[in-house]
Amino acid sequence: MARQLSAKKPKHLGYTLRTLLSYMGRHKFLLLAVAVLVTISALANLLGTYMIRPVVNNLATGGMEDLLRGVVLTALIYLTGALAALGYTQTMVKAAQKVLYDIRRDLFAHLQKLPLRFFDTRRHGDVMSYFTNDVDTISDALNNSFAMVIQSFIQVAGTLTMLFILNWRLTLVVAVCYMVMFLYIRFSGKRSKAYYNKQQRALGDLDGYIEEMVAGQKVVKVFNHEKENLRRFREKNEALRKAGTGAQGYAATMIPAVVSISYINYAIVAALGGYMAMAGMTDVGSLASYLVFVRQAAMPINQFTQQTNFLLAALAGAERVFEAMDQTPEVDDGQVRLEKRGGGWVWRKPDGSEVPLRGDVRFEGVTFGYDAGHPILKDISLFAKPGQKIAFVGSTGAGKTTITNLINRFYDVQSGRVTYDGIDVKDIRKDDLRRSLGMVLQDTHLFTGTIADNIRFGKLDATMEEVQKAAQIANADSFIRRLPQGYDTMVTADGANLSQGQRQLLAIARAAVADPPVLILDEATSSIDTRTEALIEKGMDQLMEGRTVFVIAHRLSTVRNANAIMVLEQGQIVERGSHEDLLSQQGEYYQLYHGMFELS
Repeated sequence: MARQLSAKKPKHLGYTLRTLLSYMGRHKFLLLAVAVLVTISALANLLGTYMIRPVVNNLATGGMEDLLRGVVLTALIYLTGALAALGYTQTMVKAAQKVLYDIRRDLFAHLQKLPLRFFDTRRHGDVMSYFTNDVDTISDALNNSFAMVIQSFIQVAGTLTMLFILNWRLTLVVAVCYMVMFLYIRFSGKRSKAYYNKQQRALGDLDGYIEEMVAGQKVVKVFNHEKENLRRFREKNEALRKAGTGAQGYAATMIPAVVSISYINYAIVAALGGYMAMAGMTDVGSLASYLVFVRQAAMPINQFTQQTNFLLAALAGAERVFEAMDQTPEVDDGQVRLEKRGGGWVWRKPDGSEVPLRGDVRFEGVTFGYDAGHPILKDISLFAKPGQKIAFVGSTGAGKTTITNLINRFYDVQSGRVTYDGIDVKDIRKDDLRRSLGMVLQDTHLFTGTIADNIRFGKLDATMEEVQKAAQIANADSFIRRLPQGYDTMVTADGANLSQGQRQLLAIARAAVADPPVLILDEATSSIDTRTEALIEKGMDQLMEGRTVFVIAHRLSTVRNANAIMVLEQGQIVERGSHEDLLSQQGEYYQLYHGMFELS
């Protein structure tokens, strides 16, 4: 098992270190100041210890004036070191926060560019773990370890140098003990790193599970799922415990091992040094200074081993963060732009020609699957002329929502093509393409802010008058005005203080304020009761007037007046036509219509 865990490729560690150092390099002057101040602090400590030699020798010879001078000089040296230590700790805090700010900013910016597939294959809690657990481990390492590692290195190198200067014979014994210490640290660190990687993954998995369960507490309680959830939580918690135990177990042995070796080293050196002093091979002051150096020699190594936990956890966290930042961004090769022309919009091609934005959407032999080899849509061909209302019906999993995902290029087709006003959607910049589309989803998502802010999400520069007009179109204005603060009422916890129907009305108002030429309604009225649906039907007709509309609906009332109804089964269009035409065919739609009031 240990052999398997230690087989991680070192080039991955090297890449993580290089990337982290590149972020630190953006603030090299602050970090250079830290390094200089750490060096002064470490050298002051070394020089202060060396001053024991002249002080002890002056004490032995009775030179009181020289003794006093030596004591004052030693005090000044240690004071300089203390001031330098205060300076580098404060500077390091500023530098660390700047580095973390850059990492969080770049991580968030990169996540915004990733395709939906990335988020569809990960739990929200695991993504959140990048910003919390993983970045926090990097923070701990920068604040606690960067300066300490530099200081420890200088002290180890300086101590060995001073030991050789004071007594090179005894230092050969010390060097052997140092070598044993470093070999054990390397052995232990190599094994604990693999466990730290497992620990970070297990922590992200646990966070993701907790986030899901907290968000779905109502469903959990309805189905009495508490015991099963607790069982799964214990499994994930146990996996984290085992990984954490392995990581901390190896790392925790470093300090006791180093301390034990240093005690043995000190005992041997003290015995040999005492013999050499009695034999006249060294003076008492040199031996006193030497023994203090030997006693201090273990301290920087101990400090380094104490930081190993921070460093290994930080590298594991940084590895996860940088792997996320290395994910391929959403591809956008589009060159066609959407531009305002007078009272309307046009598509501007790279050659300078312009095509009026009308809302003509066509599918030409489209085949698509979320996973290669498992097509969801099979050779789909359809068209929606400007101003037409196209409805999709069919059983769950037939591919209705997938069609709308292809229009706005959440995913790209494997074969065939989707055109918008005669232009392949792959040739249109995604930002411009999506700006021309309005969507109302079955699962509404509201953001923390006021009611007005949530409606304005469809058009960030919308005036209050435009917000209220959009709410009136969606028939949301009346219930909004009955709220305690009206349009200034705060929405929290994804709209938990509103009913499901009210949240759906706000989503419709959000689409209305965007005023798009193409509107996609994915179960837009599924959470609205029949009476409310009747009330907003006139408003929805006003919203859909002159627009190309794609409707995915279960309720027959929302598809009767469609220009064309597409019946999908297993990724293929099996029937198409108006409500009356499809009933006259007495096919799949006829069976659905007479079998149930709502299409499943």
